[in-house]
Amino acid sequence: MFKIAKEFSFDMAHMLDGHDGKCQNLHGHTYKLQVEIAGELHQSGAKSGMVMDYSDLKAMVKTHILEPMDHAFIYDTTSERECQVAKLLNELDSKTFGMPARTTAEQMAKFMFDRLTTVGLPVSLIRLWETPTSYCEYCQCNG
Repeated sequence: MFKIAKEFSFDMAHMLDGHDGKCQNLHGHTYKLQVEIAGELHQSGAKSGMVMDYSDLKAMVKTHILEPMDHAFIYDTTSERECQVAKLLNELDSKTFGMPARTTAEQMAKFMFDRLTTVGLPVSLIRLWETPTSYCEYCQCNG
C-alpha cells in the first residue's frame, strides 16, 4: 500500500462558544491542511504507476474543503450564539460555513476526513495545523 499527501493553506475565522479562554471571541487563523490518501498503484492507463494524480487530489480538496471554507466564518450549527453571528454575517453578504460540531481543530479534522471520504477520496489521514506550532491529526487507523 502506498500513501501520498498534499498540503494546502487557507484562512478562516471562528469562535468557540462557551470556551473558558480567549478563543470564545471571534478570531482567525491561517490553517495548513495535509490530506493523505492510501491505495495501490494504477496498473495501466494514464495514471499507471500512481496512487492518484496530485492534480486530481488538489481539485477534490479545492472543491469540497477550500472553496466553501477559505476566508469564511466557520461556525457550529448547534450553537445558538454562533448561528446568530453567522446570520448577521450572511445579512452583510459575508461568507459563512456551518458544521454540526464545535469548530476545534480536532472536530474540523474529522469533519474534513468524513467529507472527503464521502465523495470517494481514499483518505487515510487529515493533519490540520491551527498555528505554525499546533496541529491535530485524524485517521481511522487500524489497531
